Amino acid sequence: MSRYQIPLFELNFGREEEDAVARTLQSKWVSTGPRVAELEQKFASMLDAKHAVAVTNCTAALHLAMRLLGIGPGDEVILPSLTFVATANAVRYVGATPVFCDIAGDDNLNMDPAAAASLVTPRTKAILVMHYGGFPCDMDAIMALARQHGLKVVEDACHGPLSEYRGRKLGAIGDIGCFSFFSNKNICTGEGGMLVTNDESHADRARLLRSHGMTTLSYERARGHATAYDVVDLGYNYRLDDIRASIGLVQLGRLRADLEQRARVRRRYLERLAGAARVIVPFARHTGFVSNYIFPIILRDADAEMRDRVRAALKDDGVQTSVHYPAVHRFAIYKGAGAVLPKTERAADTLITLPMFAALDADRVDYIVERLLTHVS
Repeated sequence: MSRYQIPLFELNFGREEEDAVARTLQSKWVSTGPRVAELEQKFASMLDAKHAVAVTNCTAALHLAMRLLGIGPGDEVILPSLTFVATANAVRYVGATPVFCDIAGDDNLNMDPAAAASLVTPRTKAILVMHYGGFPCDMDAIMALARQHGLKVVEDACHGPLSEYRGRKLGAIGDIGCFSFFSNKNICTGEGGMLVTNDESHADRARLLRSHGMTTLSYERARGHATAYDVVDLGYNYRLDDIRASIGLVQLGRLRADLEQRARVRRRYLERLAGAARVIVPFARHTGFVSNYIFPIILRDADAEMRDRVRAALKDDGVQTSVHYPAVHRFAIYKGAGAVLPKTERAADTLITLPMFAALDADRVDYIVERLLTHVS
């Protein structure tokens, strides 16, 4: 139970998820099997993508993306610092170097394509974007930059299932898209993730690598479709199981309605925060369909100390908040990168993530905003 009157996030689980798990348990097959295959097919169809490969989490999807694209020691990957650390860690997993890029500004917390262009060197192999909060990066500019220099593009779309950019779904624009089904994501299976691609060879190798590099799965052997296997690549245990996949299938079915309700919650926030002199709402002018994974604000003319005071005061009011995210390039493990990112650092010091979930009603939004404005005025 949350000790907060208004939590940051609230699961939308119901009886349907319970029944789906029960049916999977009754089937006597709980590891990777038919539910995973069904989830992959429906997820790919949802994104208008050719292939989806279910994995243990988005971090695994990002790691596999690096492997599939041949990125390794001596290579550089341009990526944002305003992201969860897993985005950068995946680059390090393969021995490559993360090159941190600044954001566009307080009103757009995504990677700045112009800043990314200035970071390209002969060692650059890929651009790894993260669609912050489900709001799309400027993918026209990113893809143009990639074509100009012969680079690969990976989309960390963990915040953006069903988010759109010029009529296309995020995660299906670059070479590979990566999604998360973590407990606080728009699609929740507890743990889990998905790798999406339109390249059949990438999809085939991803399926191989997620299961130890083995040529057949246990489910295929159990059904008599194979009796043996070979190991042809150095793979991992990155398989999703049918129990989680069964939850994911229910979550997919309710995703559109959930996101439409989140859009209403966002509109209420925007109405109540209109004209607030000390509060900047990133992406306030964005009109496309997005997931609204989180609701971030930036405190104007503030610093980290003031931000933390406001968060503490909101906690006393029963409102849970968070910070998405501490800047990765400031973590001890990445300080040696020597990145100079003034916009990212300003945002990381003054950013507050307010509660956002589909069941958040207007009265609670009004209360959150009223308390917030009291503390920042």
